[in-house]
Amino acid sequence: MIQRPDGSFEKSLLSSGFGQIAGLDEVGRGAIAGPVVVCCIVMTPNISDFLGLGIADSKILTPGARERVAKYLERWVPAYSFGESSVDEIDSMNIRKATFLAMIRAIKKLPFSPDILLVDGRETIPENYFEDFSLPLLPQREIVGGDRSILSIAAASIMAKVARDRMMVDLDTHYPSYHFKQNKGYGTEEHRNAMVSNGLSPFHRRTFSSTFLSAK
Repeated sequence: MIQRPDGSFEKSLLSSGFGQIAGLDEVGRGAIAGPVVVCCIVMTPNISDFLGLGIADSKILTPGARERVAKYLERWVPAYSFGESSVDEIDSMNIRKATFLAMIRAIKKLPFSPDILLVDGRETIPENYFEDFSLPLLPQREIVGGDRSILSIAAASIMAKVARDRMMVDLDTHYPSYHFKQNKGYGTEEHRNAMVSNGLSPFHRRTFSSTFLSAK
C-alpha cells in the first residue's frame, strides 16, 4: 500500500504559530548526468486543501500521476520555486554542496520568506549558504524519509521530479545516443553502454562518469 502523508506534521506546526511552511526536496542526486533540481513549495496555511490528491513520494508514483498532481499544485499552491546546480558545479564542489546550493537558490526565488523549512534528509542547510545569498537564517527541520511522511516534502519531491524529467526529455532531443528520455540521467546499463560507445556529453558528471569509464 502506498504511504500518503496526511499533513499532520504541518498542522502541528501551524498550531504552534508557524504560518508559511516550506517543504524542500531534491531530485537527481544519484544521477550520472544532468543537474540536481530542488523544489521549495509552500502549501500552508490551507494544508487541508491539498489532501486527497494522491500526493506521495515521487519515486513510487507513475509518471502520469506525478504530472497530474504537479499540474494541480502549479495552479493552486501559495508559492513554489525551483533551484538547480549544473553538472559543472556538481563536479567542482561535490554533490552534497551542490544540493545545498540548489536548495538555497530555490528559497531565494520564493516571493516571500517562509517561517520554517522542512528539509528531506539528514542535514539542514548550513548557515553560510544563507549568508552568501543575503537571506535571513530560517528555522529548519531535517526529516529522514520526509518524502514519504511529510505532505509538503512529498509535494516538493513530485514537483522537482516532474521538472527534472522534463529537462532530461528535452536533453534527449539533442543527445539521443544516451537515451536520456528513458533513463533521466541515471546509470542504467543501456546508458552506461552508450557512454562507453560515445564518450561523455557536456551534461555528464565527470567525477561520476569518468570513474565508471576508467573501470571498463
